[in-house]
Amino acid sequence: MRAIPISSLFVLAVIAVGLGNHDAQAQKTGLPATAQPLTQPKAFTPGIEGPACDRLGNIYAVNFGGEGTIGRITPDGKGEVWVRLPGKSVGNGIVFNQAGMMFVADYTGHNILRIDPGTKKVEVFAHQPVMNQPNDLAIMADGTLFASDPDWAKGTGQLWRIDTDRTVHRLATGMGTTNGIEVSPDGKILYVNESLQRNIWAFPIRADKSLGEKKLLRQFADFGFDGMRVDVGGNLHITRHGKGTVVVLSPAGAIVREIAVLGSMPSNLCFGGPDGRTVYVTEVEHTRLVSYRTDQPGLAWARQVASGGKSP
Repeated sequence: MRAIPISSLFVLAVIAVGLGNHDAQAQKTGLPATAQPLTQPKAFTPGIEGPACDRLGNIYAVNFGGEGTIGRITPDGKGEVWVRLPGKSVGNGIVFNQAGMMFVADYTGHNILRIDPGTKKVEVFAHQPVMNQPNDLAIMADGTLFASDPDWAKGTGQLWRIDTDRTVHRLATGMGTTNGIEVSPDGKILYVNESLQRNIWAFPIRADKSLGEKKLLRQFADFGFDGMRVDVGGNLHITRHGKGTVVVLSPAGAIVREIAVLGSMPSNLCFGGPDGRTVYVTEVEHTRLVSYRTDQPGLAWARQVASGGKSP
């Protein structure tokens, strides 16, 4: 996601206040209020995004060492180029299904790519030329994919569903800049945020996987959103682009806590580590990964471990 211009003085003032709030939260919860660096600065390009963890604890994020790559980072911060995407493809959001297959939003090619972790074979899983630029992905337990699709020039966005048989359905048009996207643990709600409009919406997922009428979960008065993921308790962890934090919302939309991530432009996150309670954040300002500990495992991590899906 591109940066959202904000007055530097305003940013510094708000972050200074926010850091005091983070310290108070840390004392109350016993959880860290600030992330720690995992990789060295400039390990990625400014297009650092993704990320996703396999069940062995490796972290995958796009644009490691150059555009059009997917990097694999070990839990101790050592990285390598794992895959180079074909042609002019550039990845963004990444998810794994329960069998361990990787899916990548290719925003330049209007594709959803599938990568076999055993062979590293990259194929086009779905293509839709009327997509603006598939941005982020969410996945249901049965492998059904949802994709956000913003049009940054117009400030609008769409939503898509990609079935396991590769059929593509446009679910919504005329939204704001759809960005972060996630499915609730029970598979009944699709959460979508609009970066520029600062809204977080909750759509009921019907039995046929169409969407019901959206309801506003929460709106913020400042800063933008980017990627978001849910933990097993149903809490949403949302990157605040421009503020330099991850905010945690309860399923009812209440703010649970907020974590500073050592840079003003976090772009996305995933859960991993030995117990699924380490959160890894792609941080654009210093083009690196940072991490922090939280109290509940991530839903994607829990499903991968439970299914015994193969790992790259």
